[in-house]
Amino acid sequence: MFHMLSCFNLKPGEDIATFAAAYASFVDEMRALDLVASTGPIGQRQNDTPMDTDDERNHAYFVVMSFRERAQVDAAYAHIEQHFGPSNAAHDRVHARVVDPVFICWQDLP
Repeated sequence: MFHMLSCFNLKPGEDIATFAAAYASFVDEMRALDLVASTGPIGQRQNDTPMDTDDERNHAYFVVMSFRERAQVDAAYAHIEQHFGPSNAAHDRVHARVVDPVFICWQDLP
């Protein structure tokens, strides 16, 4: 599996419930096109524990999206870059609500 961690903050005035609904719609559209395998729940950072040692980032929210393999993630990226179609409108509704996004990708080892 290939994974992408999205780290982000919400724009002022945005709420997590509205973001979560937009994100779910986007993932549904991408699944319908076979451009994503799955997603985990949206998480909120809990940096008041000694287990959180990342002093470089100050993101409040996180979510992991998973793909079958690198080819699927590359196809998903190419699709988003086209900027048309229902999934692109759904992506825009998600992206418009966030600030300071950081994306980290990795592939599971065999």
